[in-house]
Amino acid sequence: MTEGWSRWPAPAKLNLFLHIVGRRADGYHLLQTVFQLLDWGDSVRLRPRQDGVIARLEGLADVLPEQDLAVRAALALRPRAGSELGADIAIEKHIPVGGGLGGGSSDAATVLLALNEIWRLQLSVDELAEIALPLGADVPLFVRGKSAWAEGIGEQLTPIDLPSRSYVVVDPRVHVPTGQLFQASELTRNTPRLTISGFLGGVETANVFAPVVRARFPQVAAALEWLSKFGDARLSGSGGCVFVGVESVEHARRIASECPAEFKAYCAQGVARSPLLDALREYRAKK
Repeated sequence: MTEGWSRWPAPAKLNLFLHIVGRRADGYHLLQTVFQLLDWGDSVRLRPRQDGVIARLEGLADVLPEQDLAVRAALALRPRAGSELGADIAIEKHIPVGGGLGGGSSDAATVLLALNEIWRLQLSVDELAEIALPLGADVPLFVRGKSAWAEGIGEQLTPIDLPSRSYVVVDPRVHVPTGQLFQASELTRNTPRLTISGFLGGVETANVFAPVVRARFPQVAAALEWLSKFGDARLSGSGGCVFVGVESVEHARRIASECPAEFKAYCAQGVARSPLLDALREYRAKK
């Protein structure tokens, strides 16, 4: 398997809520959120090379390889591997770009974890998470591979047991630039802090970016309005995608089948453990 291509999942995530509770001295916003991992996402194929080259053979055409988080992840890991090891990378994208579902971060984490196995580096999860953080605040979540309560800039993670839910995720087909939202003057930056027990006990939560996105991106507002007919529809992260949780896959599929043509709907199951961890276990068993 290590002599040819191997295929690895890169799951999406939802932010079940997202509060900003303050700012650090360096200007970074302090968050509280819950990351719900999904059983659906991108697919990453990897093939080892012996010439030290990191090459992206498939991916987003409008993202330069040197700006691709998956490529940057491989380059960040390569010093641990020596100069002779490289990799070909091919990414099959399903997660909408700019949707707040963590697609680029998940692709990067998958590359880190899978190349750690393919290159036989034997780095620990903690070591990989340390490499992951400079790539993006969400990347350690996908490296650790468990749905989690998050604080700090999103990197302080506590695994959390969440009720089993199916989700309808709707893409309004709008790219929402995160940086623009964080700079918005109307953004709420002083939400009172919550506790995990408070969240699990039903304390009211929201996504502080939702009012900003609604006002600036009418297509997202329209998607939220439509999806709200079926439950508590919410924005995920600081992106454009919206979601609603329901009790069964069948219910999710019925809602998705009614999705207006201007949007695109996906069905997914919330999972406590990333499917990538199962893929890693199966890979080790075959070696």
